[in-house]
This record gives sequence, C-alpha cells and structure tokens, in this order.
Amino acid sequence: MTQTVASKAKEIIKQPTTSVTFRGEKSGTVLEAFNNYKAQIAQAIPKHLTVDRIIQLATTMVSRSPEIAECSKSSVIGAVMQASILGFEPVQSLGQAYFVPFNNTKNGKREVQFIIGYRGMIELARRSGQIETIYAQAVYSNDHFEYEYGLHPDLVHKPALGERGEFKFVYAVAKFKNGGFAFEVMSKSAVERIRRSSKAGNSNFSPWSNYYDEMAKKTVLRRLWKILPSSVDTIKVETTDGKVIEADSFMQGGDINPNKVNEVEFADDYEIVSTEATEPAEEVEQSIFDKIDSKGNSK
Repeated sequence: MTQTVASKAKEIIKQPTTSVTFRGEKSGTVLEAFNNYKAQIAQAIPKHLTVDRIIQLATTMVSRSPEIAECSKSSVIGAVMQASILGFEPVQSLGQAYFVPFNNTKNGKREVQFIIGYRGMIELARRSGQIETIYAQAVYSNDHFEYEYGLHPDLVHKPALGERGEFKFVYAVAKFKNGGFAFEVMSKSAVERIRRSSKAGNSNFSPWSNYYDEMAKKTVLRRLWKILPSSVDTIKVETTDGKVIEADSFMQGGDINPNKVNEVEFADDYEIVSTEATEPAEEVEQSIFDKIDSKGNSK
C-alpha cells in the first residue's frame, strides 16, 4: 500500500513533543514557544504552507535534536521563521534549509546558524518564472567533461559508469523559458578558494567537511545567480544565509531587519556543536520523506 508525503508528515507530528523545553527556560515548552509567534509566522508564510504544520514540524525537529534544543530559543525560532518565509518546511532532510547548532563563546550561548541548502537555492531560482530548468552537478576525474565559453558556449558531461574518481569540477546550468541558457563552471581549486574564505570552511565540523559536493554545488549556483533574473527571495537569501537570526528580527509582513541579523564567526570564538542536522537529502537513508517519488507515493 502506497503512502503519500502528506501522510508521512502526519506520522511524525503525532509523536509526543509537548514536554520538550529549550535550555535555560524555566517554564514553557518548545511548542508553546513557537505558538507565541504563531501570528507572525502566519502573516509572513506563502500560501502553500500552513502555520500549524510549520509549528508542528519545527517542534518535532527540535525534539529530535538535543543539540538544537540546547540553543537559544530566539535563534531557533528566528531560523524556522526565515525558512518558512522562504517557503521551506523545517524538515532538514529535504535539503532546502539547515539549522546548524554551535557554541558562541562571545555571549555564552548556543545558537543556530541558518543555512540555505542546495535544493533550497534551486527552488528559489525557479520562482522567478523565467527559468525552465536549473541544476548543478559534480564532475569527477573519470567522467568525460569538456566545456567552452565565448561566442558559442557549450558543455558536455558524461559521467563514468563505474568508479568516478576524485572531485574535479562542479557546474550549474539554467535553461530559460525563452530558449536561452547559461552555465557556470568552477574547478576544485576555485571551490577551495571559496571554502577557505568561508567563516565555517576551515572547521572540521562544518558542512564543508561532511558534505563537500553539496556545498560545492551551492557555491557554483550562487555564482550563476549573478546572471539570473533577480527576485525578492534572492535578496532575502543574501541577507540571511549563514547568519544567526533572532526571533525579533522580523518586521511587518515578514521583512527582516538587517541590523538584527548577526554574522557568524567560527574562528576562536565559535565552536560548532554538531552538524548531524545538516545532512543533505540524498545522504539520508531514513527520513520522513524517504523513498517517496515526485507524485507523493512510495517507490
């Protein structure tokens, strides 16, 4: 008997989560904390989401991750609100947005860093209405790969059927509804320069260390974004990706106050607690949406 995505989600929100509390809170559960922001979430989220579903999924996420439950209530709620405003459910295995807990020794708190995932960037790019197809792929040493720019740009990638070898390139392609296309290619050395300049790039516990290919895809997608049709969502990503977002960072209608979005410095002042929650969708063998096809049925 097949089971839809919706029914899978219903299973997890039935699990008992009402007793979970945030660290340092003397009273009030996680569910109650999110309910306190119900009106703000409802006002800002897109029509395809419901506030009750967002709150239930967020409560379940926190209850399943002791590391996130240890983080400040404000940073967790702020990250969930921002994901919801962008149209993403707080289900990390979907790969649209991640909630990375880390220690902030400057203020003595554990906080959540909000990170847009590769799949989230794909979804946001499609919303412009001018893109027919957009995707990114990693290239390995045993693949057949060639490309050229100039007056007649072209790209050919034939993945090896067996062992694909070492990571060499990553590229992103966008095909427009008017028939045109654009692509960007980055070598491993170019990706490495971005990783080294990233605030989290040199940490052994960062997504770069655990899911290098996914972060490389996101990196080349961000470069391609510069020549894609821009949108309000694009601006929101630039403002909040990789940041700590407080619950009171949001203004009327879901706009964010950039003065209340904090940069994340990993150097000596920050220590990542766990990246277990940042696992990309294809790396997760068992999740609430595991083995569900595009029509919502079990494979």
